[in-house]
Amino acid sequence: MNVEKKQLRFPPRYRYMLIKIVTLTLLFLALFFIIGVYGLHATSSSKFCSSCHEMKPEYYTWKASTHSEVDCVKCHTEPGIKQIAKDKADGVIKGLRNEQVTTAAIIRMPKEISNSKCEKCHNMATRGVSASGDIIIPHQQHSDKKIKCTQCHSNVAHGEIADRNMTFKTDYDKWDSKVGKAAMADLKFIRPKMETCMDCHIARKITTECSACHTTGMVPDSHKKADFKTKTHGIIAKTDLKDCNACHKYMSTATLEGYEEVSVIDKYLNKDGGQSNKNEHAYAKENTFCQACHQTRPASHTQSFIGSHGEQASKNEEKCYTCHEPNQSNTASDNTVNCSTCHQMKHRNNWRDRHPIPVENVKKPEARCYTCHAEKTCTSCHKSNKD
Repeated sequence: MNVEKKQLRFPPRYRYMLIKIVTLTLLFLALFFIIGVYGLHATSSSKFCSSCHEMKPEYYTWKASTHSEVDCVKCHTEPGIKQIAKDKADGVIKGLRNEQVTTAAIIRMPKEISNSKCEKCHNMATRGVSASGDIIIPHQQHSDKKIKCTQCHSNVAHGEIADRNMTFKTDYDKWDSKVGKAAMADLKFIRPKMETCMDCHIARKITTECSACHTTGMVPDSHKKADFKTKTHGIIAKTDLKDCNACHKYMSTATLEGYEEVSVIDKYLNKDGGQSNKNEHAYAKENTFCQACHQTRPASHTQSFIGSHGEQASKNEEKCYTCHEPNQSNTASDNTVNCSTCHQMKHRNNWRDRHPIPVENVKKPEARCYTCHAEKTCTSCHKSNKD
């Protein structure tokens, strides 16, 4: 009897209910697991990112980039189950909201992509070759010094579209693959800039010699022509001084100012005070790299050149000013002959017309000149007729 009582303690209906609860629980857990796996896969796709209205520019530029085979989450999601769950939840919430409001703010990343993200695909120890084949980039040395990959390669996937104001109050519906390819077509917004390298080297007191980063010196084709130094380099500098300065400013021991591109504000609002009057002639005098040649006496300046230099100067005075200062005399540290060394201001502006006595035909100082002028002063530049 006792055995029968124990067996009948739980009626059949309770046993069935318990089995049903366990079965339903396992079913819900299985469904939750399947949905979770599917949801994780769906929200990890780059296509999911484009479902957010304001992310279309980022999606289509990434699609046109060299990293198009790397899903967005590979770079933009931190490791760890907890962080992944948080990122997915935030993404789903934004998707469910279906916000179609055009934002007035520029999208910025809250923090830079870590080196570990890049190193999943790129081996710093073997990455020593660049696309051009000329640049020497020891990536491992930069990594050892804790230089972040994004300091040089931040634009590789999106081409500075935020800095170019392409995401600011834009019509997101017009963004597609064609627009993305057009935005990524200009390589200057994608490749690392030389200025970035040089600024970092200068700040860290590392050499800025061309040979430190370039195997060939990166000499342009125009520089290889036989007459480049003697004839054409000045003409090229006149038409594109900004391009010359991009390389040669780092070769000067003196700081060069006023040769950078004029800002939009100075260009359009401060027309009188914002513009720089500096040209290629001023550049040749201020850049110490140029002075190495420009302070050497040209072959055309022979012993007899002094007699005809005035006629030559009248044809193109500005060309002379590439080396000579018109209103400055020589200094002890400068061996360049300047105009005011010989041509004082009283000798200029048709001085013969104002001279007290007629001197139209006088080419050299005469004895009568020294009645008023000091012979020693005049003969320091002019040869006397009595010689």
